[in-house]
Amino acid sequence: MLELDHLAIAAATLDEGVAAVEAALGVRLAAGGRHEAMGTHNRLLRLSPALYLEVIAIDPEAPPPGRARWVGLDRFEGRPRPAAWVARTSDLGAALARAPAGSGRPMAVARGDLRWRMAVPEDGELPFGGLFPALIEWQGDLHPVAMLPDTGCRLVGLELYHPRADDLCHALEGLLDDPLVAVHPGPEPALRALIDTPHGRRILE
Repeated sequence: MLELDHLAIAAATLDEGVAAVEAALGVRLAAGGRHEAMGTHNRLLRLSPALYLEVIAIDPEAPPPGRARWVGLDRFEGRPRPAAWVARTSDLGAALARAPAGSGRPMAVARGDLRWRMAVPEDGELPFGGLFPALIEWQGDLHPVAMLPDTGCRLVGLELYHPRADDLCHALEGLLDDPLVAVHPGPEPALRALIDTPHGRRILE
């Protein structure tokens, strides 16, 4: 029912996040845009023909959205790091019916020519400390990855660490079956992305 769609790298500022990811991977990020409904903006990187990475931060020029921003950005602090992963579905309502409580409510979002529906939690925080995926349903055939240059970067693994790893596995069971995604026990929720680049394998964590 779900497919890995993209990885969100949160940052205190977009410039800081872009600089950190470009230094880590040795490639340039492509232009993104602004999300008016959330007061955020991003830059993007293609990771496969159907998968990408976004660096996302609060847009200082945007008015407050009047609700909690996604991927916990309102409370984000510290260095840029993976904050969430997003899984796409062709039926957001059905996916939410099987998702854990607190996975969010459908919200219509647009950026340029892109249109999608996304489940956004009321408090902006995804279940399992951000390790349950944000759910997205793209509207139409247009997808960001089709507009991104291929820099030679490929996601080869997405590792999820959580003190209740078994519960997280159970929550994902029947929803996602992707060899790139692995769940491990850990002292606190954490995301670790393994990315092959033209300069060798790099890790974002």
